[in-house]
Amino acid sequence: MTEMLINKQDASTFGVRMGDGFLDAICSPLPLKEFVENSSRLEDGKRVLYNSPKIDERDVTLTFNIHGDTEEEFTANKATFEQILYSGKVEIHLPVTGKTYRLTYLRSQSYAQNIARTSCSVSVKFNEPNPNNRGEADSDDLL
Repeated sequence: MTEMLINKQDASTFGVRMGDGFLDAICSPLPLKEFVENSSRLEDGKRVLYNSPKIDERDVTLTFNIHGDTEEEFTANKATFEQILYSGKVEIHLPVTGKTYRLTYLRSQSYAQNIARTSCSVSVKFNEPNPNNRGEADSDDLL
């Protein structure tokens, strides 16, 4: 079974797998937008409107492991993964959750490579602009 698809490609074909804490980070509870509040000097405390709460954007850091059987294969796999990141929009489909996460690449947080130069672990920071847009079709696609 495919572990994950990145931009509709099986990530294992270019040596990419989920790293430590990947599912914990991507499946964490979503933030809410701030509630409408009114603080009046004529009343004690403040009023908070709790009706119709909305989900807010979120930043998420995901760890990926990249592997190659040889140094050349690893270098090619890493270059393919970086090319996907540098496109800006990254869609990660996880069969285990049945969801497609539409993310914007922000930056690499950390990087560690083995001495043989055949594998590495990289933590990547993304922004998920609309966490409610996780269906098969991109409901936010304007083009």
